[in-house]
Amino acid sequence: MSEEMGYSPSFKRPSEIMRMRRKRARSEAFSSSPSSDTSGTEQSVSSPSSSSCVRPFSPGPLYLNNHTSSGAGVKRRNPFANIANRHSPRKKCLDFNDDEAGEQTTERPTTREEGLIRKSDDLDFSQLMSKVEAMGRQENDKQKGLSLSEDSSLFGESEDDVKTPLLKSPRAISPLSIAAPLCTEYPADWSLKTRLLFTSSLSLSWSEQPKAQEEASGLSQHCRAHFSTWPHNVQDPKSCTELRCAFQQSLIYWQHPSLSWVPLFPRINAERRFTGKSAPWAHDAELQRGLMSDWSASLSSLYSLLKAKLCPYFYVCSYQFTVLFRAAGLGGSVSINALVAPTTRGLREAMKAEGIEFTLPLVEERTRSREQQNVSNEERQQKDSCEHKEDTCSSDGLDDDDDDDEDGGGSLSWLKEMGVQDKIKKPDSIGIQLRKEDRALRVDRKPESVVCVEGAHTFTLVNFLINCKSVVAAAGSQAGLPPTLLAPVAFRGAAMHSLKARCVNVKSQVGTAYQNISSMEITGPILPSSLHAITTLLRPAQKGNFSATLYTHAPTAILNIHGTKQQCTSGSEDLSAFGLHPASIKQLQQPSSLGKMALTQISMNNYSYAWKK
Repeated sequence: MSEEMGYSPSFKRPSEIMRMRRKRARSEAFSSSPSSDTSGTEQSVSSPSSSSCVRPFSPGPLYLNNHTSSGAGVKRRNPFANIANRHSPRKKCLDFNDDEAGEQTTERPTTREEGLIRKSDDLDFSQLMSKVEAMGRQENDKQKGLSLSEDSSLFGESEDDVKTPLLKSPRAISPLSIAAPLCTEYPADWSLKTRLLFTSSLSLSWSEQPKAQEEASGLSQHCRAHFSTWPHNVQDPKSCTELRCAFQQSLIYWQHPSLSWVPLFPRINAERRFTGKSAPWAHDAELQRGLMSDWSASLSSLYSLLKAKLCPYFYVCSYQFTVLFRAAGLGGSVSINALVAPTTRGLREAMKAEGIEFTLPLVEERTRSREQQNVSNEERQQKDSCEHKEDTCSSDGLDDDDDDDEDGGGSLSWLKEMGVQDKIKKPDSIGIQLRKEDRALRVDRKPESVVCVEGAHTFTLVNFLINCKSVVAAAGSQAGLPPTLLAPVAFRGAAMHSLKARCVNVKSQVGTAYQNISSMEITGPILPSSLHAITTLLRPAQKGNFSATLYTHAPTAILNIHGTKQQCTSGSEDLSAFGLHPASIKQLQQPSSLGKMALTQISMNNYSYAWKK
């Protein structure tokens, strides 16, 4: 019987219990209908639809209505009638009457009330329902202030559970919904680059083959220091005229001297580049004097522009060293400053002879660190040997004598106390001087030999470069050729040059598949402002996704250090007349955090920068 009526002895879920209650309510309403007589009931029981009048849920014994043996209105005992569910509130359900057209809502009695109905069938229906309601009110009064038990969850959700909104757990929040902090800028890099290689999944061909009008507009905007605006999200870069003009503007730089058949950058370790090139000035003294005269006028013009804050910076590239002049307010400095690297002992001695005051920042930093380490060691020794005062005093005397010897010609009184002053050879001043010179020679032509000149001594340095004969090579492939001057703005005697850019589309293997990669190569002396202007343009054009490999001129990587004077805060200087983009000026104002290193790679992912040095 259990298989035919769909009964299962296993426990059913609350949703199934409620469904079977509604079905049972419909069967009771149909069996207790006053319009149906005994014969009609018998026919309905015998009909195929008689199964709706029988409770398929209850396995208990048959309970005959009105204590008769007829088959009409067959009922079964509720198996949950003996469960004392005193903590659950009364539930309401919908009683659907199949004989009537509409729907009416009736109050469903609880399990204890159903048992009372079965025991008092002789009572009138109205009197019975009034007693049931009275009992329900009494139970509700008892349940005030009490929490629901777990038994109430068997028959559905309570009204409080339905009304109370569910709070979302913090762990349920997706990590992708928390936006990562965007890095909108990379540190300033004052080193000179010889080559840039940009790659992107989007095409970079928009930068190639500019129209005559676009190229002319870019040159005019550069000379007038006008900067056009472009949309932040460029849908089609190839059709955006403002973007293509701005790209041509970012490639321009100024150089002196300018010889189309001789590459004048880089100059250090570039003898092979000059080999086989025509050099008519090599053996012509008159031509060399003319070249140096023009070069001196150009250098003086650059320094005047720098002092008037019309030029942000410029480079002097010699065959032995490179000089970077920066205006006040750039690189975190409060005054005009110059960095010379690499240097030799001879060059430093010549600068001292001209009255140029300079510092060796890296050497001084190393000296300070050693002194701090020595002080900490001495303090540790004093703590360990506080009980042996005599030994400590003798060791301090030895240290003082050593310091005096290093300073040149100290006292040797401790030898007299021992009585061996005649048997020990005293160190002479020449030996001490040689040891000092040996320490100075160790840093020659190394990054640690970088020299920093600040303030008014930069003007003396300019005069020194103009009059110093060692600035120009006396022999070799670069003999008689003055140093190269590079600047982002025009100056006297300068020639306008443009960086060379070309694009190539390649296929790169990503896993097992091949992906189309667009690359752009830029060659030439790439200044810091040019690098920043190009990356600023690629940000909207490539939709915030590209990468760049930077090739640094090695001797200029050390130019990222800063001087020893107090750093100035950004915005304290008016630098609007520099002729650079405001975003580039803002970047170059900050002190560089690269130290002795230079950037080797820049990548942008979802408009956020990442770099490697």
